Amino acid sequence: MSSNNLKEKYQKEIAPQLAKEFDLGNSLAAPRLEKIMVNIGLSDALTDKKALKSASEDLAVITGQRPKMTLARQSIAGFKLRKGQPIGLMVTLRGRRMYDFLEKLISVVLPRLRDFQGVSLKSFDGQGNYSLGISEQIVFSEIDHSRVDKVRGLEMTLVTNARTNEKAKRLLELLGMPFEKGEK
Repeated sequence: MSSNNLKEKYQKEIAPQLAKEFDLGNSLAAPRLEKIMVNIGLSDALTDKKALKSASEDLAVITGQRPKMTLARQSIAGFKLRKGQPIGLMVTLRGRRMYDFLEKLISVVLPRLRDFQGVSLKSFDGQGNYSLGISEQIVFSEIDHSRVDKVRGLEMTLVTNARTNEKAKRLLELLGMPFEKGEK
């Protein structure tokens, strides 16, 4: 299934079904995925300048988009951190790339995780957004293991226009997100 198929499936099947389930009257009012934000925190970027370049290349390969550097907003002496220093990388995916990434995440990456039982239902923020962390970037098949200098985790936030966790959960379920069984 390509991203166009996932987007078409949303428009033709999922949106009308959500509109009916939540009694919205119009499939355009149905909850939808607006963007996926992917970020990597880089504490080692303070001491190792190559870490930033390496992580940037990994994130670009994973998402298909060049990442933006995130800078420290304030100085923290305990962490030897000064305001304005690079501390991470982020990418915001929308449209076709967002659906490509979501499909890859659901069908390829999550099943490759060791002891994967489904994603937690406790990761909703109360506003209809869902956050998910992966401890190793090497579970993405695009990453060349021989070029990895350090295993890094990354964090993803799936931003929906649903205002409640219940609606966002139903949207993600219909898109194929494998939630844990038995947890409510």
